[in-house]
Parts: sequence; C-alpha cells; structure tokens
Amino acid sequence: MLIEFSTANFRSLRDRQTFSLVKARGDELAETNSFTTVAINEFELLRSAAIYGPNAGGKSNFLRAMQAMKKIVLESATSLQRGDKLPVTPFRLSKETSRAPSEFEVTFIVNQVRYQYGFSATQERIHEEWLLAYPKGLPQRWLGRAWDEKTQSYDWKLGNNLTGKKQLWQKSTRDNALFLSTAVQLNSEQLQPIYDWFNNTLRMTNVAGWSPGYSASLCEKSEKKQIMDFLHAADLNIEGIVVKTESFDTKTLPDDMPAHVKAALAEELKDKELVDIKTIHKSTEGDEVIFDFDDESDGTQKLFAFAGPWIDTLTNGNVLFIDELHDNLHPSLVRFLVELFHDDETNPKNAQLVFTTHETSILNQEVFRRDQIWFCEKDGQQATTVYPLTDFRPRKGRENLELAYLSGRYGALPYVRPLGKRA
Repeated sequence: MLIEFSTANFRSLRDRQTFSLVKARGDELAETNSFTTVAINEFELLRSAAIYGPNAGGKSNFLRAMQAMKKIVLESATSLQRGDKLPVTPFRLSKETSRAPSEFEVTFIVNQVRYQYGFSATQERIHEEWLLAYPKGLPQRWLGRAWDEKTQSYDWKLGNNLTGKKQLWQKSTRDNALFLSTAVQLNSEQLQPIYDWFNNTLRMTNVAGWSPGYSASLCEKSEKKQIMDFLHAADLNIEGIVVKTESFDTKTLPDDMPAHVKAALAEELKDKELVDIKTIHKSTEGDEVIFDFDDESDGTQKLFAFAGPWIDTLTNGNVLFIDELHDNLHPSLVRFLVELFHDDETNPKNAQLVFTTHETSILNQEVFRRDQIWFCEKDGQQATTVYPLTDFRPRKGRENLELAYLSGRYGALPYVRPLGKRA
C-alpha cells in the first residue's frame, strides 16, 4: 500500500515534489474511494488518484521518477557492473542542479509494517541511502549511508534493529548499487519484503500500455472467465477469445528476405513462442464470426491488453501507475476502469491506481473525492510543480470541477498562442 512518494532534481522536477495517497478531511465517497490500513499505526488511504496537466507539464516525468526508483532498486545490485551509469537524469536547466544528485523517497506498508525508504544518486554513484521501519509503531532507523566528498568514502550507520550479516553486505555494496538491493541478493530475509514491494506490488506502464500477451495467457487458464467478464462489462461485444501458441518458423518469413536476416531472427526467436489471438463475434444470424486481433479497433486492443494486468492488480492488491490512461479509450471506459478500484467487490484487497490523464469528463465529485485530484505544471523556469486540488478548497459536492479546471481556476492548462507568435 502506497502512502507517499517524493522526488527532487529528476528531469523537470527540480524542487522536491511530494505526492500523497493519505485521505484528507471529508467523508464524501469515503466508503468506496478510501480504506483504513491494518497496521500498528492505522492510516486512511485513497484507492486512486488522477493527475492532470498540460502536455510537457511534467506528468510523465513524475511517473518516470517512480519508474527510475524501482529500476535502481531491482537492478543496481544485479544488472549493473562497477562503473556502469545509474538511470537518473537531473534538472538540466541549472548548472547547480545538473551536477547534483536526484532524490527519491517512498513510504509504504507491507505485511502491516510501514517503511520509509529513499536514496539520492547521480549517474556515477549512490550519494545517500536511508531506511526507517515502524514494526511496533515507533521509528527504527535501520540504515543510513552518506557519501563524504572530502574523504571520498561513505559514512555508514547500520541500526541495531537491522539483523544479519551487515558488515558483509556493507563491504559488498558498490558505489553504484544500493545497500538494500545488495543485502537482499546476499539473503537478507529482513529486507526482502521491501525489495518484494518494488518487484511484485509496484506495477507501472507508459502511454503504450501493455502488450496483449499477458491477457492472452490468462485466456488459456482458469482466469479466462474473468477476462471475458471484463470484456463484457466494457461492452465490447466479444463473445469469445481463441489463443493459439506456436513456435517461430522461418518458413513464414518472406522468400526475398536476406539469408543473414533470417538467420538472425531464427536465433533471436528460437526459444520464443508466438501468440495468435482471435476474437469471436456473433453475426446478425447468430453465427460465430472469427476476427484477427489486428482487425479490432485500437481501443478494443488496448482494453483487452489492460484486462489481464487490471485483474491481476485488483486480485493481489497491487499499486498501479499508468501514464495517459485515456489514450484510445472512450471516457465511459476510463470511468469504468477507475471505478473498479472504488468497489469493494472488485477491489477486495485495496489495490491502488495512480494515473495521468487529459480526460476531464471524470473530473467530478461523483467519481472522485477532492483529495484524489492532482495537477502538474511548469513554472517560469520550466520546473515542474505537483499539487493537489485540496490546495484550492473547492466546495464539497457543489463545485463543478471540470468547468473550474478548464476555465483556468486550478492552473495546469496549456497556454495556447496564435501561430507564429512567441511570449
């Protein structure tokens, strides 16, 4: 369960920006759109949040910051070698920030324990790393690590409550790797749940969404009924799905393709299976008509690709970040997808959804609480600011949020000038 995420000096996010899923005051839609955690210290959290803003306002960069944090946690100790660069990009429009480390911090709950974990990094090294745990409600500092430029070494503080082979893990941690990731690779059971939260619970996708492969794989298992129920609920008029899996055959390649290209493809795909998806529709006479998946609309293809990950997220109580959820989808389908998270029946484990969008038809108090709406825009120095609707104190149940936003009351709108004129 995600509580809060902060980042600074990453791409257009120059100053520290904090995004929170903590429920604010107000009882509107509380039973459907929020939940109370089961932990030593209870938290009232939100099940979803939407982020609005103009193109190039920094919405995608905010999600990329979370993606970068996840990537560094999962790969710094395994995929990177000594001297490899970390995937961080600072705010480049200032000499000061372009040389400074990027910062990431997340607070979340796993197995009823709250954790506050973060680090700062340049492409060359981890500069700081810290971890606080609250297993009994009070903070325990398990990890502190800070790079000292004068001594060209790290100042380490490993707390007494952190158990295991701490000295071995410390010595094994490279400059461009996280202690957390290194310790888990060296069998730290105590830190494993934190790593697993990034690996298993935190799910992310960009504007392209997912490939249809995962949804197709579920159609070959017992989850096929869930996929079909999802498609029927979305009113796609698909009566069935047929999935065929077969090995790659070079005979299917064009005869005039160069031999060396065929050989390269054969080597690359020799152990991979190709998935052929067919959809079944009913004719006006009631007969079954089979369509190739590519014959379906872009929106239908995207929604089918969404079905598997969406069901998996809701079933397992994951945290899902999506960029441009509205892309190729009708506004009613966007609302349908969001409200699956606001229903105890479809979201029994309190999965959470965070998404960016330009779809304003759902920007109303029938769908969202006021604390579920966020905005993102750049200031005069091209630095992104992320801020909640609650900063403006809109009237509960009365204010037309869509109209107020489009009229400029909350900012985060593009400033469109006549063609050929500049500010």
